[in-house]
Amino acid sequence: MGQKDFDFEGLEIYQRARSLRKMFYDLARRLPVEEKYLLRPQIFDAARSLTNNIAEGRGRFYYQSQVRFMRDALGSLNELIDDLNICLDEKFFDEDYLNGFKEECYELRAKLKAYVSYLRKSQRGNQK
Repeated sequence: MGQKDFDFEGLEIYQRARSLRKMFYDLARRLPVEEKYLLRPQIFDAARSLTNNIAEGRGRFYYQSQVRFMRDALGSLNELIDDLNICLDEKFFDEDYLNGFKEECYELRAKLKAYVSYLRKSQRGNQK
């Protein structure tokens, strides 16, 4: 096992979030020109915040700090889902295409929630 296995880069949730970030960056670059200074930076920021929070949370020593950053990652993920809804409402992209993004988001959200649950159980186990 390498160092990566014990760091944030070895986490499945980070790897999935990183893949999702790349997908969202691609989507944002294909938005209409009138969204260059509105929705595009919003998507870039939320996608970057998603992976940044997972990475920073993994580096925290205390379980509660880790949980807080994972919750922030969930907030960024929800923001991205809302950005997809904006794209849908404004008809920027095909609905099936956007629903594929949403499915990826929902899967990651479930995994993030499971990781938060794992952290909480681990914290309770260490307090015994």
